[in-house]
Amino acid sequence: MNFKVRKLHVIFIGYIKGYLVVGGYLMNNTEWVKYSKAFEVEAKKNGKSLEYITKYLKYAELLASTNLPIIFDGQHLGGLIGIKHDYLYKVVNSQKNFYRKFYIKKRNGKKRIIHEALPNLKIVQKWILENILYNIGVSKFAKAYIKGISIKDNVRFHKKQNQILKIDILDFFTSIQEKQVYRIFRKAGYSEELSVLLTKLCTINGYLPQGASTSGYLSNLVMMDFDKTLSKYCLERKIRYTRYADDLTFSGDFDYKSLFNFVKHRLKLMELDINDKKTKILKRSSSQIVTGIVLNEKIQVPKDYRRKIRLEIHYIKKYGLHQHLKKTQNKISTDNYLESLIGKVNYCLFINSNDLAMLEYKDYLHSLFLDLFSKQIN
Repeated sequence: MNFKVRKLHVIFIGYIKGYLVVGGYLMNNTEWVKYSKAFEVEAKKNGKSLEYITKYLKYAELLASTNLPIIFDGQHLGGLIGIKHDYLYKVVNSQKNFYRKFYIKKRNGKKRIIHEALPNLKIVQKWILENILYNIGVSKFAKAYIKGISIKDNVRFHKKQNQILKIDILDFFTSIQEKQVYRIFRKAGYSEELSVLLTKLCTINGYLPQGASTSGYLSNLVMMDFDKTLSKYCLERKIRYTRYADDLTFSGDFDYKSLFNFVKHRLKLMELDINDKKTKILKRSSSQIVTGIVLNEKIQVPKDYRRKIRLEIHYIKKYGLHQHLKKTQNKISTDNYLESLIGKVNYCLFINSNDLAMLEYKDYLHSLFLDLFSKQIN
């Protein structure tokens, strides 16, 4: 068997229930042979049968060959993460007690529920994300929640196109059910029992929690077949397609109704719905804004966003920093205000690094920040 060279992000903690726990090193063919021999020796010491050894080595071999950590059960998982397995089952049996629930305002004035995992559950979810999920590939048409890919990678495919269709999936995370998440772990090769445990550690009330580190990448994995079907449909018709989380973008020359109906049908098969209020068809003659970025001729943040920054700079220059904040009755500290404004300028430059106005604002704001800092230490 040709194993990929891979890193197992685990620590050597001996043997659990007769299962070998591998140390943190690269496993290749040679290391697999060592692993299987060591497993067999230890299993025999613990009175395990040949049938038992064959069964679990076959299970381990499948995971190792697909670049995934070998995990046999909840106790084993807890040992790898460095958290008592009793804690994992407490989470499963009382999920809501391990999240902090709060609300943030949406742009439409409504509230979005956020479930933030408590510290130990965050550690567990981070381990699952980095050691399991990141080792399972997603569609190249998915542009969110992936290392090294940004919002710019989503919009650049749709630049200078005659028309753009934007479709938003309604209540995306809360519409992705735990049965869909369970299938991800089972398909990866994990046992039924372990797949249930992993699923429960990444969901709440039967769906993906908005606020958990695992939710974004899991949503990409759940949408894999959908992305494959949509991309095939689009490539055959020379339509450009990307998905940024719940935002689907199509561009080129196409029949709007046919495309829309096809997307709606495929989403319905996944028990997902379209947010009709956010569905838009954008012609080249109008401002084409995708995921908050204008992309008609050049990629740029919207004029209104840039105008607000320009006004802030204007008033700072006119009244001075402190007087400007006083006039606007802004209760934010001077330091935080400057950091926020610099962040907005940097975002504009991230989208368009050649924006001369923003480059000028950046230098000006940095000089203000340094001046403020020097006054504070003197």
